[in-house]
Amino acid sequence: MTDRLASVRIAITGSSGLIGSALIRSLETDGHTVIRILRTQGGAGTLRWDIAAGHIDHEGLEDLDAVVHLAGEGIAERRWSDEQKRKILESRTQGTALLANALAALTHKPPVLLCGSAIGFYGNRGDEQLQETSARGSGFLAEVVVAWEAAAAPAEAAGIRTPRLRTGIVLDAHGGVLGRIGPLAKLGLLGKLGDGKQWMSWISLHDEVRAIRFLLEADVTGPVNLTAPTPVTNATFTKAVGSVLHRPTLLPIPRFGPKLLLGPELADALLFEGQRVFPQVLQEAGFPFDHPEIDGTLRSIFTR
Repeated sequence: MTDRLASVRIAITGSSGLIGSALIRSLETDGHTVIRILRTQGGAGTLRWDIAAGHIDHEGLEDLDAVVHLAGEGIAERRWSDEQKRKILESRTQGTALLANALAALTHKPPVLLCGSAIGFYGNRGDEQLQETSARGSGFLAEVVVAWEAAAAPAEAAGIRTPRLRTGIVLDAHGGVLGRIGPLAKLGLLGKLGDGKQWMSWISLHDEVRAIRFLLEADVTGPVNLTAPTPVTNATFTKAVGSVLHRPTLLPIPRFGPKLLLGPELADALLFEGQRVFPQVLQEAGFPFDHPEIDGTLRSIFTR
């Protein structure tokens, strides 16, 4: 779809986020038309939605070639109070349900809806090797992802191909994990988190965007792990960052510091728990990773 045709029309939610903004740059560079679905009134090339009010511009959704749904309250924006956890859940389930029902009711439906999701589905699973067929895990993030993915069902029932993008840790120098730890690493203040044995299933922002574009055309539906084929432990990841930046990573970071800063539940879920996830569906569909290994990926990111 995105490479064979001169131009296609794609609507995107979450357009200002790390992934959304990079995806838009990639699509527009190649001459495609991007329509941003925004919470506030925008100008040309935008549609408005109001999740709380259950409103979206149905007419503006007609005759699209694809929709990419990436919107949702940031997982690590603030400490997890009951209210914040409600926002995290409802921003995903209500927004997804609103969009999926609107698309299902259209006269001219898009053939594909790529719906954001996350590897949090698998919970904290130690060394277990996880693919898309693996069972769900336990914990708050797993509960969120199960409900999030289920909310897209009306679109799928209406005949719209609906891959769920179970994205891992996205690596880029200007945002996400590396955007936060990069300055610390350059000062020689980065160390492994706790014992460093927790798995990190990562993907470069470059490959994340490429995978999303690949899935716009690939004959794939259901859950798709957007992670590189080589997950690493936190200790290996930390050592690799230090090696690329030529900085020491000798002092481990004990649990109590992040727990004081973020709160125990968020700190554990974000930093001290992990999943060893493999992109089986992507690889079987023939997606070629540009950044399959952590060392080469970090060199590419930090030397751009």
